[in-house]
Amino acid sequence: MPSDPAAVVLRVANTPATPEAIAAMREKLGLNRPLPIQYLDWLWHVLRLDFGQSFVTGKPVIQEVMHYVPTTLILTACATALIFVIGLPLGIVAALYRDSLFDQASRLFAYVGVAMPSFWLGFLLLYLFSFKLGWFSVMSSGSIADWVLPSITLAWAPAAVYARLLRGSMLESLGQNYMLYARARGLLERWVVIQYGLKNALLPIVTVFGLSFANLLSGAVIVENVFALPGLGRFAVQSILNRDYPVMQCYVCLTAVLFVVVNLIVDLTYSYFDPRIRFGKQEV
Repeated sequence: MPSDPAAVVLRVANTPATPEAIAAMREKLGLNRPLPIQYLDWLWHVLRLDFGQSFVTGKPVIQEVMHYVPTTLILTACATALIFVIGLPLGIVAALYRDSLFDQASRLFAYVGVAMPSFWLGFLLLYLFSFKLGWFSVMSSGSIADWVLPSITLAWAPAAVYARLLRGSMLESLGQNYMLYARARGLLERWVVIQYGLKNALLPIVTVFGLSFANLLSGAVIVENVFALPGLGRFAVQSILNRDYPVMQCYVCLTAVLFVVVNLIVDLTYSYFDPRIRFGKQEV
């Protein structure tokens, strides 16, 4: 159940939460004002990147959050790179060699990837490569190797989805008339597949990536807790458990901004993959 912010502050300060103390703290925090006034005041401070102070540490929230942002961004960037490095080649080869043994293997990979929870995969990788084989350290040591297992865990399911999605999109693209026309012009098969087939087949991938970016951030929350990474997701979970409402508000706002920015970038890339789309022109 949600707690009174005044009671949370008193609990963190090891102060008895008497009715008088709670009333005084509510007065100090401005919680006795009408809700519309509180919201407008909060919104005005948010526009200036002022989310208040953490109930737990007493430090500015934006300072606390920005301390954990680099870890989450690095994890997300590494996972995104793995998604495209693993998922796209699997989808392309599966489409070019339809119904082959490789196609069946990639289909099995997709089924397993979608069905396997990320936290279970993380524990499995830790058990196999850290406890049994000893290839990676269980605790973070500050090296590049610390990002390998978390990145694989976060990228596994999206890579499986993108592989099957690109396979279907490639098959549809390879069957279009412009592919026959390109081959009739005597172009190299590799150039035809990459320039005409793959470029048009990537449009659904770009769209899905923008929509699934929120799932990538939510998956980072689980992965950071499994591998004990000092990232924004783990910090958000700790804030929820501690009822640190200012930090939770900042996390939600930051996640929303990142989602909007990523989808804006995705929309801007459409003009590269589809020549019919040009911003600032009347013809489409």
